Amino acid sequence: MSATLKELGGYIEHKRGDCVLGWDVAFGELTVDVALNHIDGLAEFLKTDQNCAFSTLVDITAVDYPDRAKRFDVVYHFLSMYQNHRIRLRVAVRDEDMVPSITEAYPAANWFEREVFDMFGILFSGHPDLRRILTDYGFRGHPLRKDFPTTGYTEVRYDEVQKRVVYEPVSLVQEYRQFDFMSPWEGAEYILPGDEKGAK
Repeated sequence: MSATLKELGGYIEHKRGDCVLGWDVAFGELTVDVALNHIDGLAEFLKTDQNCAFSTLVDITAVDYPDRAKRFDVVYHFLSMYQNHRIRLRVAVRDEDMVPSITEAYPAANWFEREVFDMFGILFSGHPDLRRILTDYGFRGHPLRKDFPTTGYTEVRYDEVQKRVVYEPVSLVQEYRQFDFMSPWEGAEYILPGDEKGAK
């Protein structure tokens, strides 16, 4: 399988050298690094080329590396049911970059790209309807960025008096937070089976 994936990686690089920055086969999977401005062209090629025939877009996601200049990796997973291959495309993206949408070649990318926009704040140029898909209207921030606070910025709850949902800033009061770092086994006053051997 590894030899087949290496052959496929070499074939894609040979045919689309303008798009491919590099490729690698690791853990039985082919990963191709793609130039930002050519992701839509390479996606179209992977779908239409007879030797590739990647007809199915499985997923689009992103990974946040806050310390890098190109902060995000946008990651695409494709499946070729005709050739029985899988491929991963990876695009390095700066915070202000716009990624070309692949919805024209793969209509299923519509919701995946909206999810990446919602969770990471990555913009897709040419997307037909780029708006939030998982978070609420007026939501601030992008929850899967590493610098997003785990508590969020607002708390949503139902107010019995007002008979409606209300949004309030999150406030954590220190005196109500309790931290118990003691293991349930520490301070036990009984001896567990086998403990007597350690005492000798």
